[in-house]
Amino acid sequence: MLIRKPADIPSSEITPKQTYLNRRAFIAGAAALGGVALGGRYLAEGNGAVETVHAATLNIARKSQYSTTEKLTPRNDIENYNNFYEFSTDKYEPAKLAQQLQTRPWTVEVSGLVNNRKTFDIDTLLKQFPQEERIYRHRCVEGWSMVIPWDGFSLADFIKQVQPLGKAKFVKFTTRYDPKQMPGQHYGVLDWPYVEGLRIDEAMNVLPILATGLYGDELPKQDGAPIRLVVPWKYGFKSIKSIVKIEFVEKQPTTTWEAAAPSEYGFYSNVNPNHDHPRWSQKKERRIGEFFKRDTLMFNGYGDQVAGLYAGMDLNKYF
Repeated sequence: MLIRKPADIPSSEITPKQTYLNRRAFIAGAAALGGVALGGRYLAEGNGAVETVHAATLNIARKSQYSTTEKLTPRNDIENYNNFYEFSTDKYEPAKLAQQLQTRPWTVEVSGLVNNRKTFDIDTLLKQFPQEERIYRHRCVEGWSMVIPWDGFSLADFIKQVQPLGKAKFVKFTTRYDPKQMPGQHYGVLDWPYVEGLRIDEAMNVLPILATGLYGDELPKQDGAPIRLVVPWKYGFKSIKSIVKIEFVEKQPTTTWEAAAPSEYGFYSNVNPNHDHPRWSQKKERRIGEFFKRDTLMFNGYGDQVAGLYAGMDLNKYF
């Protein structure tokens, strides 16, 4: 059964914590944090944020042609305002609770309808696939958004290497299940482990990446370390975190939020301002660090790359 808690109230309708702690700082937030956003590292600024210490800096091979030129969300916000129910339904708690997660050793199992079934060590993946920086818009279903400089590699390139069979129509992703390290899994908020999926042509699009870093450093644990999916034209919950299994299947998998509330969270979960969530509108969004809302873009602004995937589909039916 899906349990609704205060933390699940749409963030667009809640005054951010930093606002009521220091409203003057919130109004000046974008300007004040602009320099921090472009810096390689940061220290907590007395607002309860977690100081992040990264073990290594990634060797980014190239910048992506698909990156947006929009202003980056401050790193402080990206690393301290998270949806990660495996740790907590609260937006701020994962930044602290996730630090107990051990991300080495870590493997990703590839199975199902593929020629090359194998288990990859995370560090082997980092060496094997060229890393690049992709600055993507990130839109959450609750109404907040960010612009995040991810570091990772093409999901399509990864899929080509494992060689899916012709019968493989969908790609199913599974998060780690370990209640000892992920305390949120002790509670029946969702059916664990977390599962997500893409149609295989979506997965083979040029945009999705398997992200392994952020701001040029290792991916923070609260943001899905050591490896997560990023699908920029879909709502944030599709970009599954801390992946341990990728399976190629013939039938459409039932995803975690789809199972929990099928009338609210469909399989496709495309950013679509014309399809409202049953309990709130999706026509507006609030960028973290900004006071005013902005219009939500169809496919989160990536229509040129992905609209053709849904030609002829009723996007109110396949939401």
